[in-house]
Amino acid sequence: MHLKIITHEKVVFDEDVDEIYTKGTDGEFGILKDHVPVMAALDIGVTKIKQGSESKCFTTMGGVLQFKDNECIILTTTAECGDDIDVVRAKEALNRAKARLEEADAATDAKRAEAAVARALARLKASMNK
Repeated sequence: MHLKIITHEKVVFDEDVDEIYTKGTDGEFGILKDHVPVMAALDIGVTKIKQGSESKCFTTMGGVLQFKDNECIILTTTAECGDDIDVVRAKEALNRAKARLEEADAATDAKRAEAAVARALARLKASMNK
């Protein structure tokens, strides 16, 4: 089956894969060859793919997944390959977001801080699941 991960700026991934695992707004799920057609809203998380014995992880920051006729397209705001993530920078972002969350007094600030924590955790998880 074929997977294409697309952001507003570029095509992040465009290759044949054997397995796809990702995080939707309703929970985590996997897709194998000949899966029934599906369309799902994605949450901030990690999309893991398998190509033979090799695995790759990508951050997917929300968006939508469509699978039909062994073609999978993920449209997302931001996506990064786990191999390209700066772990030190991601840890710093996590610490800043947690600090903002602790001092957030308005609901809007808290929601933004929670999203920043989720993005940083997704980056760290993707960088470790090579």
